Amino acid sequence: MTSVPRILLVSANRYREPYPVYPLGISYLKGYLRRRLPDYEVVLFDCNLCTDDRLEEVVRQLQPRYVGLSFRNVDGANSLREGNFLDGYRAIARTVRRVTTAPLLIGGSGFSIFPQHFMEITGADYGLAGEGEESLALLIETLDAGRDPVDIDGLFVRGRETKPYPPAHRCYLRSIEAEFEKEWVDYYWRESGMLNIQTKRGCPYHCIYCSYPVIDGRTIRTLDPERIVDDIVRLKCEKGIDYFFFTDSVFNICPEFNARLAEELIRRDARVRWGAYFSPSNLTREELELYRRSGLTHIEFGTESFDDEVLAAYGKRFTFDEVVHSSELALAANVYYAHFLIFGGLGETMASVERSIAHARHIRHSVFFPYVGMRIYPHTALHALAVDRGVVTADDPLVEPRYWLCPDFDLERTRSLAMATGKAWVFPDDGNDALMYKLRIERNKKGPLWEYLRKP
Repeated sequence: MTSVPRILLVSANRYREPYPVYPLGISYLKGYLRRRLPDYEVVLFDCNLCTDDRLEEVVRQLQPRYVGLSFRNVDGANSLREGNFLDGYRAIARTVRRVTTAPLLIGGSGFSIFPQHFMEITGADYGLAGEGEESLALLIETLDAGRDPVDIDGLFVRGRETKPYPPAHRCYLRSIEAEFEKEWVDYYWRESGMLNIQTKRGCPYHCIYCSYPVIDGRTIRTLDPERIVDDIVRLKCEKGIDYFFFTDSVFNICPEFNARLAEELIRRDARVRWGAYFSPSNLTREELELYRRSGLTHIEFGTESFDDEVLAAYGKRFTFDEVVHSSELALAANVYYAHFLIFGGLGETMASVERSIAHARHIRHSVFFPYVGMRIYPHTALHALAVDRGVVTADDPLVEPRYWLCPDFDLERTRSLAMATGKAWVFPDDGNDALMYKLRIERNKKGPLWEYLRKP
């Protein structure tokens, strides 16, 4: 009797700041492959929970027919801390190669931004950029049939001339279901105080710095709200999980879909809390009230600046007046909200930084998370401008982090002005780890926890 063939999917991410994030991508992969390729056993491995020695042991025991590595981040996107994660990823690939000759397949958001570099450092046989569930299934079916894989969305093949990038996807999935690993759920619920779920993919916006459309495309694909709520209800019943974060690039697009999702949460009496990334534009009181009834407690606004000139330079479609209006709507709906900013990006000067900080005084009961400098990613509008203006060279692979930072930026003056507002500011190098640990682990608080830092 022959043994069941196996596919081993490995989450290579070990980044845990400000908290470890559940490797949702390979959970969706497992759910899809189990149904699409029923003759295979799909096994998951999380490098956040185990050492490379344990990975080597698992590969030896399983003898998988295929091994897939998923790379979530290339670096921490923090200009105040140098370095990237590539040495760790290279070591994981070498560990796998030492103990198996199975084809090595790679993907994930990090790979999708830097596909050629990841192919080189890992020695992978195949790589899949962008949405990967259907492409991976097609690749395995093709290889099993002994055919040469060609014409698969997002496919890279070792030793072959690369296709134009970003690759075009011809079809996208609209109904997928995550298969959460019970042991992983215990770890991430304890360490991060939430579980993440996706409700839609793709982003139609044109923010100059954002790599999300490169990874997932600009076509919006809403997923099945009933299946999303099935996952949520099941996790609450089986594991007591009652806080979820929707990881969409921007949640408050597709208002009709969002209303269906919120109404389904209410209809199923899910009684969970949730948060999401929001844009400060196109929010209504009615929408927020519905979301609040369905469990919304936290909004993380991708605001980036409180200065209208800088917002326009960043490619944002809203003004500071809209930022204030959306903040007040959230406050009235009794929803916690924080604003994430980028100081020193394209079009910024110290004068505009000072205006942004002064404008922050008009936003009540919030927390501000300013990042310093704008990470330059390939295939973005910022990248083209950075090359044109000599900030980076055209042949710079950008794997080592490169940032656009206005020449007159003064970090200490920025920090001093921010603190003088009397508002709650958290810079990337601020030491809040001890407080967060105390709240999350010792007091078992759930959710993002930044609400404990708010000031009037």
